[in-house]
Amino acid sequence: MVKNPINHGRTKHMKIKYCFVRDAVKEKEINLIYCSTENQVADIFTKSLPRSRFEFLRSLLGVSCKSIKEENVGV
Repeated sequence: MVKNPINHGRTKHMKIKYCFVRDAVKEKEINLIYCSTENQVADIFTKSLPRSRFEFLRSLLGVSCKSIKEENVGV
């Protein structure tokens, strides 16, 4: 949508405030780079993921898993 300025029926619901991205690309203020789903760390916040994928993304965020049992060991 940023590279093709033609408005389609599917995009006419977009508000004007989102057009700033198109203008910023045109003025070479920003450069958009494709990011595949394997590299989308934000998926952990937006999707239901298999455990292995969830744990991998969690590690990329630097979050560790600490269970209640581990916390109570020193009590």
